[in-house]
Amino acid sequence: MALEKFSLKDKVALVTGGSRGIGKAIALGFAEAGADVVVSSRKLEDLEKVAKEIEEKGRKSLALACHIGRKEEIEALVERVVKELGRIDILVNNAATNPVFGPILDIEERAWDKIMEVNLKGYFFVSLAVGRVMMKQKGGSIINLASTAGIKPSPMLGAYSISKAGVIMLTKVLATEWAAFNIRVNALAPGLVETRFSKALWGNPEILKEALKDVPLGRVAQPEEMVGAALYLASEAGSYVTGETLVLNG
Repeated sequence: MALEKFSLKDKVALVTGGSRGIGKAIALGFAEAGADVVVSSRKLEDLEKVAKEIEEKGRKSLALACHIGRKEEIEALVERVVKELGRIDILVNNAATNPVFGPILDIEERAWDKIMEVNLKGYFFVSLAVGRVMMKQKGGSIINLASTAGIKPSPMLGAYSISKAGVIMLTKVLATEWAAFNIRVNALAPGLVETRFSKALWGNPEILKEALKDVPLGRVAQPEEMVGAALYLASEAGSYVTGETLVLNG
C-alpha cells in the first residue's frame, strides 16, 4: 500500500530540459513509475533518444523542441501535449542556462538577460500555460529545479544564484495561489551534480575540492539521485506537501 502511493500509473508528465542530466534521469524515472512522459528542450536530436528509451519501458512519449525563453513556443508545446496525450498531470521545470562564470561586477547585460529569460521567466510562463490545463483538470503537481545556489550564493555564479532564488520564491507564490485548484508546487534544490551543465565545477580539481568541504557525504551527486525526491513530490506520496524546497546537497 505504501509503495502504491509513489506510482505514476496513467499520469502524463512534461519534463523541460529532458535531453540529458537531471531532466533525463527524472523523465526515465517517471516512466518506470508508470507515467507517459513528454521531454522537451531546444534540440530535437538528443530528445528523440530519450523518448525512445521511455517507449522501451512500455510508456508513451513525445520529443518536442521548445525554447522556454519564447512564450509562443511554450504555448505551442503545451497545446501539442494536450492534443496528443489529453492532459498534463506533472510538470518538471528543469531547463536552465548559465553562460557566464566570474564576478557579478563583470557580467554583461546580454548574459544577465539570457539567464533570467530561461531560468526564471521561462519557468514562470511554462507554469502558467500548464497551470491553466491543471486547473481544468482540478489538480496537478509542478516541480521546479532550483539549486542550493538559490539559498546560499555560489562563488562566481552570482546571476545564476539570483535566478535560482527567484525560482524558490516563484514556487512559494504559485503554491499559495494555486492550492485552491489542488495544484501542488514544490522545488528541488540540488547541490553539485555530475552533469555536463556543471562540468566546469566538478571537472576542476581545485573548485571541486573547495565545493566538497561543506558536503558531509564527500562526493558529487549523480543525476539519478534526484529521481526519488522528484517522484515523492510528483506522486500521492507527497500529497500534503506544497510550497517547499527540498534540498539535496549531500
